[in-house]
Amino acid sequence: MLEHIFGSKTRVKLMQIFFRNSDKSFYVRELARMANLQLNTIRRELSNLETVGIVVVVETSADNEQKTGTERSKYYKLNGGNLLVPELRALLFKAQVLEEQEFINSLKKRIGQLNFFLLSGIFSNDEHSPTDMLIVGEIKENLLAKSVKEFEKVVSASIRYTVMTDKEFEERREIGDRFLYGILEAKHIVVVDNHRLK
Repeated sequence: MLEHIFGSKTRVKLMQIFFRNSDKSFYVRELARMANLQLNTIRRELSNLETVGIVVVVETSADNEQKTGTERSKYYKLNGGNLLVPELRALLFKAQVLEEQEFINSLKKRIGQLNFFLLSGIFSNDEHSPTDMLIVGEIKENLLAKSVKEFEKVVSASIRYTVMTDKEFEERREIGDRFLYGILEAKHIVVVDNHRLK
């Protein structure tokens, strides 16, 4: 949908990466790897985004993370001072919500008997959550893996997911499993709850 508005899938992928990581800077090869696209395609779209002031070039990595680029690597960062940025962020967020809804509905139909389904992490904007999706039931894991991989291409991000049987879920709840409670205590959205978890 957004590629029809912005005229380029590559542009949309880059904007999703920058807006999802607004405090970070990236070099070209890193963006090409994240977006799974050719270097020249990335360079062309970065030039377009730089021309309209959506991204800016910074001399070094501003997020203080270890980078594998050379000292002469150009780093690109979202230009938070651009007046269009808040409007673009809102538009990208609304499009992401629609994409997520389609993805969730697809999973509910395709991957088996879902008895508990929780979204966290990337879906709830909680970077401290130990997973992005907790799925409990009789799950067709090969179909789940395929669906997640397809969605990762759409959002240009990795999705972490955890699958449990109903028995494992209940046992972990009873013993106060740290990993499970880390998920439940993080910011989350419950999509399916046949376990009546409160």
